[in-house]
Amino acid sequence: MKSVSSVLQTLSNVPSAEVVPLKADSGTMQVINSLFRELMAIFPAWKQAWPDQEALNAAKATWTKAFMAEKITKIEQIRFGIEQCRKAGSDFAPSVGKFIALCQPAPEMLGIPTLDAAFREACRNAHPAMAGQASWSHDAVWHTAKEAGFENLNRLETSLARKLFERNYVITVRRLVEGLPLQKMPLALPARAEGRRTPEIGNQALAELRARRAGENQ
Repeated sequence: MKSVSSVLQTLSNVPSAEVVPLKADSGTMQVINSLFRELMAIFPAWKQAWPDQEALNAAKATWTKAFMAEKITKIEQIRFGIEQCRKAGSDFAPSVGKFIALCQPAPEMLGIPTLDAAFREACRNAHPAMAGQASWSHDAVWHTAKEAGFENLNRLETSLARKLFERNYVITVRRLVEGLPLQKMPLALPARAEGRRTPEIGNQALAELRARRAGENQ
């Protein structure tokens, strides 16, 4: 059986945004089998998690289902998880939940603000006093704040607002990893809003314009 590195290498020509479906076919099973061989090489105490062949087979099935549920559908995501496992310095193999978490890069790895920094920025800019003058560091922060709801960020108790923002920020990070577009920040609004427009004001302006033209034609 090839190592997962060699399997991933054979798929290195697959565009990064292309999804590799995870289902019970020979290609997917080859990747899963190779992944577990790699994990066994990284973690010398792997038998604590998978003591026999029956447990190993059950784990492979569970991991495949978990990958599908959590949208770990790209070779690059699995490669990233393996790299993080090598850096972990542990003798024990991770659970599927921990491995999936390792497959997700931290925001700062993608060049966007940390969760804490992004949340503070979003709450500050969601305040009504910042209307028309908010400054956003990255589309990812604006996108997450928009998805969470500016009114929610402004009115909810801090712990609830943070949980809401965090959930949406995780989704935003996943979108970046998958190459999906984010909502773009709007262009800057004018420093002063124009006066309220009503039909009466519009009709008055039109009447004045007509009167001015009539005077010019006399």
